[in-house]
Amino acid sequence: MLSAPAARKRKWMTGGAHEEPAQRLAREYEDGQSFRDPAEAHGRSYGFVHRVLTEAEVPPRSRGGDVHSGTTRPVR
Repeated sequence: MLSAPAARKRKWMTGGAHEEPAQRLAREYEDGQSFRDPAEAHGRSYGFVHRVLTEAEVPPRSRGGDVHSGTTRPVR
């Protein structure tokens, strides 16, 4: 019987350890990536990325559409 691969433990980040990842994630987010893209690329959860960017006071974009092509949904 095949077993699932063991889940990789992530290293806890405390205090000032968030500064460098926050800068990197903020840059990627400001370049147009969603919260999910860098989360997947760096092996972190959506919640981690959301929390780090919120703590870094990165303003969230409005929801909807492709940020690069200008095909966003109309704001209601």
